[in-house]
Amino acid sequence: MVTPLTLLHTSPVHVPVFDALRDRNHPGAVLRHLVVPELLDRARAEGPQSVAPELRKLLEGAGGPVLVTCSSIGGTAEGLAADTGVPVLRADRPMAAAAVRGGSGSGGRTRIVVLATVESTVGPTRELLAEEGAGRSVEIRTHLVAGAWDRFGAGDIAGSHRLVAQAADAVTDADVIVLAQGSMAGATELVTTRIPILTSQASGLAAGLELLEGV
Repeated sequence: MVTPLTLLHTSPVHVPVFDALRDRNHPGAVLRHLVVPELLDRARAEGPQSVAPELRKLLEGAGGPVLVTCSSIGGTAEGLAADTGVPVLRADRPMAAAAVRGGSGSGGRTRIVVLATVESTVGPTRELLAEEGAGRSVEIRTHLVAGAWDRFGAGDIAGSHRLVAQAADAVTDADVIVLAQGSMAGATELVTTRIPILTSQASGLAAGLELLEGV
């Protein structure tokens, strides 16, 4: 029996996106989707560590490696890997690693602008970039895109992406732009900026499947 890669999402919108990436880049890979929206709701209200008990149960019941696609809770999930014995990867880690390697501005410092639509994502993403950039000269700035999450939550995905694209196009002094949440990826089709923009979904899935192969 083939062991699937479990993808833990906090929104159902991610399921078809990752299935399409699988079909295009990793045909034959077996994915198992687990959608638990209340994890993000609680993390936003009480902080990422508040979801640790439920995350532990979900990881222990996964039956194999887990790719966490929510950047707000990904770090908390990775922190439980050792105790649970379950291989866990946050989907935005490969993106962060690429960001800190992505070009240098004046003085050899890589200037990274992080765009997010949810406040609970900002801290974990900044911490992840700092971790991946340890020993490098990295400047990290964050910007919360006002109104984008409200539109996303109301089902106006296109409107949310337009606001994110406008925020990205307004950035002028960065070497790379990071879209902190997978739900923002569609904005890359609308931007006009020449600054490289990184998203997490394709690289995260590829790394997750590599993690599965190593089990």
